[in-house]
Amino acid sequence: MSRKPVLDQILKRRRQLQLTQQDMQSRIGMTRQQYQRLEREGNPRLDTLSLVAEGLNAELMLIPREKRLAVQHLLSQADREASPPADENPWHGLLDEES
Repeated sequence: MSRKPVLDQILKRRRQLQLTQQDMQSRIGMTRQQYQRLEREGNPRLDTLSLVAEGLNAELMLIPREKRLAVQHLLSQADREASPPADENPWHGLLDEES
């Protein structure tokens, strides 16, 4: 059985937020076992999915198929702009340096 894309997105978002499955218990009131089952094999109801999204500081959206690639492009562009490359000096340009 292949994983559902929405479950992959939930797992990815939880890891981005550095949350454990146990953390989700206090955020959404679902036991760790229930949440673990949802991530592994779940077929969540819409109200459960909405609750999980809220716990992950995320929004549920229906995106028309013809707009999906444009939305993915915008999101990946925003991710790149939000996090500078690891080798970039975070202090560069902070203070005006005179030679």
